[in-house]
Amino acid sequence: MNVSVIIEYIGVFLIFIGSLFALVSAVGLIRFPDVYTRSHAATKSSTLGVLMTLTGALIYIVVSQGYFSVRLVLGIIFVFLTAPVSGHLVTRAAYRAKVKLADITIEDALEDVIHGKKEELKEDNTN
Repeated sequence: MNVSVIIEYIGVFLIFIGSLFALVSAVGLIRFPDVYTRSHAATKSSTLGVLMTLTGALIYIVVSQGYFSVRLVLGIIFVFLTAPVSGHLVTRAAYRAKVKLADITIEDALEDVIHGKKEELKEDNTN
């Protein structure tokens, strides 16, 4: 076994692990009870899954064909930058639209921050 075959196996292993993370993300989207936890599953594990899959594909293509794909690198950068931001914005929009939390939620950490600011603004306007 030479070095290029071992590196190809590393690329294939990354693709396999990335597909497992995508599977975990899909299960999380089905099983989690509300939009906030589903957004967490959609952004965290699926982003990692896509990044690992694209990185494995890049490694495999570089070693097996000797071709460096700038498109794959741009895809990795694009997913790394946009997926967490979009997940945050979806969750923020849901919270501001007052989408109900799951019944098993114990604490709403943003309630004091959001409503506290509104009360401070009301107090400032009355003075």
